[in-house]
Amino acid sequence: MSAIRLLVLGAVRQHGRAHGYQVRNDLEYWGAHEWSNAKPGSIYHALKQMAKQGLLLAHETAPSTAGGPPRTEYEITDKGTEEYLGLVREALTSYDQKPDVLASALGFIVDLEREEALKLLRDRVRSIQEWRKSVTEYYTPEGGPDRLGHIGEIMNLWVHSADAGEEWTRGLIERIEGGAYTFAGEGEPFRGVLAEGQANPYATGTRHPGDDR
Repeated sequence: MSAIRLLVLGAVRQHGRAHGYQVRNDLEYWGAHEWSNAKPGSIYHALKQMAKQGLLLAHETAPSTAGGPPRTEYEITDKGTEEYLGLVREALTSYDQKPDVLASALGFIVDLEREEALKLLRDRVRSIQEWRKSVTEYYTPEGGPDRLGHIGEIMNLWVHSADAGEEWTRGLIERIEGGAYTFAGEGEPFRGVLAEGQANPYATGTRHPGDDR
């Protein structure tokens, strides 16, 4: 799974309707350009492609009164919402997602109901445990990695990653069980989006041809 697809769908959904530069601005505000492949070119390409696929609906807007060019605003469709929530669920459950994909899903976890989020995270723990078990069929951590030469360090890395992933997931489960955060159906969730006209302190400031469309 590519993080950009999930990030763009989620950003559009948070606004209701958003033009490409708004989506780019949000993702830079979240720092996604640093920890994912959410660069301007990939953002604008994803918007166009998902509009063609029926996941987003493109609205042509009139030129501004100041004489600026017309922009295209995007709105998520029912099909897009289904795709988006499916990506969030998959990323939270699968133990082998890339860090940027998991981070993207965490940014939108509150779009799920609390009990569903907890179920998915518990499934994640089970997946990690099963994967760790498959690794330790060939490698016994207690014996140390050097028994397999330096190649043993690979399995050692996998086991440590699994243990850290399980510990982190259990901590998140505990916080959510304790009432942390506002999930779907519980009220207005936290939205990390900029207000209209608010300056983005994390913007790269690099212009892209797609910024004006």
